[in-house]
Amino acid sequence: MSSNIDFNQFVTALGDAVIVCDAAGIITVWNPSATRIFGFTEQDAIGQSLDIIIPERQRQRHWDGYHKTMATGETRYGADLLRVPALHKEGKPLSIAFTVAMLHAPDGSVSAIIAVVRDETARWGEERALKAKVAKLEAEGSAPATP
Repeated sequence: MSSNIDFNQFVTALGDAVIVCDAAGIITVWNPSATRIFGFTEQDAIGQSLDIIIPERQRQRHWDGYHKTMATGETRYGADLLRVPALHKEGKPLSIAFTVAMLHAPDGSVSAIIAVVRDETARWGEERALKAKVAKLEAEGSAPATP
C-alpha cells in the first residue's frame, strides 16, 4: 500500500482519541482528542499505565482481557464496539466506546494495541433518561384509570 499520508498528522487531527499501549499496557501514544476526552495531557499520559483512565472496579477484568489479547493475538473488539466506563483526570465518570487494532512485531507477536475511543457520556445519559421516561409511561399506562 502506497500513501502520501502523514500518519502523525492524521492521528493528531482525528476527533476520536487514539491511544497506543505497549505489551505491558503502558501508554506510548496519546493524541489531542484523548486529552480532550480524559483531561490528561500527552505529558501526563505517556509512560503511564492505562489504569489512569480505568475505574478501580474495572481494572481486574480489563487486565485479564488485555493480557489474553496480548498472548493470543485475538480480540473481538477489532470490529465490534466495546462500551465501558472510564475516568476523567478530575475523577468524574465517563462512558466510552472503542475499537482496537493490534500491531505485530517481526516475529508475529503482538507488540502494541491501538484503541480508537469516542466519549459517549452524553449519549449514554440521554439514553438512560429516555429509558426511564419510557418505563414511567409504561407503568402509568398499565395502571388502572382513575375517574
